[in-house]
Amino acid sequence: MREGKLYIGGKFVNSSSRKKFISLNPANERPFGRYQLGNKNDVDKAVQAAKKALPLWKKTPAPKRAEILFEVVRLLKKHKERLAKLEVLEMGKVYSEATGDVQEAIDVFEYMAGEGRRLFGYTTPSELKNKFCMTIRIPLGVVGLITPWNFPIAIPAWKLAPALICGNTCVLKPSSDTPGNAIELIKILEEAGLPKGVVNLVTGSAKDVGEPIVKHSGIQGLSFTGSVETGKFIVANAGLKKVGLELGGKNAIIVMEDADLNLAVDGIVWGGFGTTGQRCTAASRVIVHKKVKKELEERLLRRVKRLRLGSGLKRSTDVGPLINEKAVEKSEYYTQVGKKQRAKLLCGGERADMKGFFFKPTLFTNVKPKMRIAQEEIFGPVVSLIPVSGIGQAIRVCNGVSYGLSSAIYTKDIKNAMIAAQEIETGLTYINSSTIGSEVHLPFGGVKDTGNGREAGIEGIHEFSETKVIYIDYSGKLQKAQID
Repeated sequence: MREGKLYIGGKFVNSSSRKKFISLNPANERPFGRYQLGNKNDVDKAVQAAKKALPLWKKTPAPKRAEILFEVVRLLKKHKERLAKLEVLEMGKVYSEATGDVQEAIDVFEYMAGEGRRLFGYTTPSELKNKFCMTIRIPLGVVGLITPWNFPIAIPAWKLAPALICGNTCVLKPSSDTPGNAIELIKILEEAGLPKGVVNLVTGSAKDVGEPIVKHSGIQGLSFTGSVETGKFIVANAGLKKVGLELGGKNAIIVMEDADLNLAVDGIVWGGFGTTGQRCTAASRVIVHKKVKKELEERLLRRVKRLRLGSGLKRSTDVGPLINEKAVEKSEYYTQVGKKQRAKLLCGGERADMKGFFFKPTLFTNVKPKMRIAQEEIFGPVVSLIPVSGIGQAIRVCNGVSYGLSSAIYTKDIKNAMIAAQEIETGLTYINSSTIGSEVHLPFGGVKDTGNGREAGIEGIHEFSETKVIYIDYSGKLQKAQID
């Protein structure tokens, strides 16, 4: 069994609690690793180490900071296969998806390293003579990063890379389901030459580690990916820190009567059952035109029934396990809710008869928009088909949830595509593609209960920096804006 420690001030250390916890391999329920159960005292030490490292790091020229990030890229490429296998064992996703997770980390570090030669501000004319105006980007300071288990390499990378290139120092708390992957990323940062204290890692529970990070007066910014409930707690307790929240979704794929149904089925299967439905961008709703509902339903059912469950290390596996027992129980619960509310269960809806946290891919039809399975995030392999009569109703149903992260429409009609692009209330909309597929040079995030702020792309730079305005008056006299 793997052993993991905290990383504070450039050293791997034990927690002051002297306690440990176990993470499991979700495919066989066996222990994967034993990790330090951090606490408030450890968070204090990590914040102090980050504060100590901040002055030198933020004064390091951004192109020099970028050199370290480019080295991280090289090392991630070198260790890509090894990291992917570790992710399969600790998180459970199939190997091809795990390699994609590592590739996403490679991409975001490479993109943000490139920003080290830019970090653009802008210049603008002054209203006064002999006066120059411009903006620059400045770091927030010490930032707290709290990450989930479903992308245990990529999401920490999405937060670390922009935070570092902007000149911040960091305290990272990974999910207790996948701490081993985060520790491996820290080791790569260390090998790449990151100075001591610039990044610190504290493993442990939300109460003992997450909450102290949120409330800590020495932290100037927070970035969190997780549940709406936790997001609300953060907003209520973070004080005046700059906060970025990505809180999930109830994403829909619209299938119009003129859609390429084979292409739509591909997108639904990938969006609904990729990563076992454990993505914030997962397509848990299919809003289908009544004219093609029966045909789509038949094609989709045939595909879903052929999906093979198993260890992500087996090439024959299509769908891996859920992350833990609680996730299985949640999918079971919502299956019963759907049946009680008279949705028609076409397949799945139960645990698989095998060792591990496996749940059969589940498909409901004749689902009404206000049913709970069509409103609440399940975070499992459960997809609901909702019939509609046209584009107007489709968009109303799509928008009729509290979330607003990702969406998709399959249609050959440019008018339908453009109406959807403009009227769907989500941060992402895909035309003739699934709800999954974000690229790191474009912003990622949503609206409504999905949260606030954006990650990746240039918005990732804005998330981890502030705008500072510089006025240079070379007139040699006192000039008064708006008066002179």
